[in-house]
Amino acid sequence: MGGTLSDTRVATAQDLYYAYPPLVPGDPPTEALRGVTFSIAPGEFVAIMGPSGAGKTTLCLSLCAIVPHSTGGVFGGRVVVAGQDTRRITPAELSAYVGTVFQDPESQLFAAAVEDEVAFGLESQGLPRTEIAERVSWALEQVRLSDHRQRSPAYLSGGQKQRVVIAAAIATHPQLLVLDEPTAGLDPVGSLEVAQVLAALRQRLDSSIVMVTQDAELAADFADRIILMKDGLIGYDGPADAALAEPELLSGYAVRPPVLAELSQWLRREGLPLHFHSLTEAEQAMRLPLSRRSMCPLS
Repeated sequence: MGGTLSDTRVATAQDLYYAYPPLVPGDPPTEALRGVTFSIAPGEFVAIMGPSGAGKTTLCLSLCAIVPHSTGGVFGGRVVVAGQDTRRITPAELSAYVGTVFQDPESQLFAAAVEDEVAFGLESQGLPRTEIAERVSWALEQVRLSDHRQRSPAYLSGGQKQRVVIAAAIATHPQLLVLDEPTAGLDPVGSLEVAQVLAALRQRLDSSIVMVTQDAELAADFADRIILMKDGLIGYDGPADAALAEPELLSGYAVRPPVLAELSQWLRREGLPLHFHSLTEAEQAMRLPLSRRSMCPLS
């Protein structure tokens, strides 16, 4: 389709195939993606979900050009991010357009102070010092860590460390923010901290966001669209509301449905035509049936 793919899309993949190099010489490559096609629109929040080994992390790595440049293996198809063909741009070069946050924040932290961590990517881009200072302050404010800028990341909690990584990612003002299981290794407090930051970023960032998660409640709060993957293939790609309202669909991809979606399904089986998967939707959906019931005389 030529170079026009990226004109109106932040990211596009066509027939993306990837297999990791064999661990043992002579063995066949390990297939991770088997002909994946999708696109990400400007400002869209997409949740990628599916069982372990589905290819979700490999998909993230392909969006930041780590696949295939840093991994080797067999690469086929085409990925275009921010107008750049990932076969022709290095991960370091693409980092000017894509911010990445992986599951383990420890693997991404190396600076002695929080502000240095956030500034590193900006310094690599050669930005003026005044602009770097402004962006660091802005990013730390977004993740509510302004009071910790002089602290060593080593002394922060898990949730705070992940927020530092997010700050470093958004400081570059990326067109695409990729988060791979950002809350998976955190305790409930840390997960809540990251979720609150995502809620704020959803309102303040113009970036498109791709988030790998198995947390359907998190997806229900943020995602416009859900991609369900299994065995290196996309089985569902559509509106988040539609997917989250179908517990059987989610269960088929090893995703625990939102509790409220399961409740909604049970109520429909009992004869109440209610559809919801979030607390706000539940309150709205049940308000009319409850008000009608309150008008009926008690037997």
